[in-house]
Amino acid sequence: MQQLVPDIKLARKGDKEAFVRLIRTVEINLYDVARSIVKRDEDCADALQETILKAWKAIPALKDPAYFKTWLFRILINECNQILRRDKRTVPSEEPAVQSSSVDVYENIDLREAVNHLEDTLKLVITLHYYEDMPLKQIAELLEAPEGTIKSRLHRARLLLAERLQGPEERKMSYEPC
Repeated sequence: MQQLVPDIKLARKGDKEAFVRLIRTVEINLYDVARSIVKRDEDCADALQETILKAWKAIPALKDPAYFKTWLFRILINECNQILRRDKRTVPSEEPAVQSSSVDVYENIDLREAVNHLEDTLKLVITLHYYEDMPLKQIAELLEAPEGTIKSRLHRARLLLAERLQGPEERKMSYEPC
């Protein structure tokens, strides 16, 4: 984070190149968080575009460069939530469900897919904590929730992921009496 401070200070003064460098350092992280909230690539692109535009306009008001990443993620989360609210007002098109055997699903599943199957609140906490290396206190501030709630969500998500990632044989063995 310290290496970003000079660019943050320059961007606050209107330096476009510094702002571009900042965005490039976090763009993959931004995409991962957006993808964990909204499902479609088009929605991710819209959220990212709006986030970058709003961040550029508001960066002069950023008081502490140390909070740049948290501030940027807050803008992104708000944009993603706005897209979700917009999508709730529209009628979804019917997409045929893809059928596959449960054995194939469990054999081919990886951690990222398992995370994507979590409910949105759990997926977001996992993404921010493990993929973005954010401490729980910072996640709590970002999501405007008590730290205890974030810990509970993280614990619940871990349990669900462990259950989902367990193969059918392991699951069968764990329930058989000794």
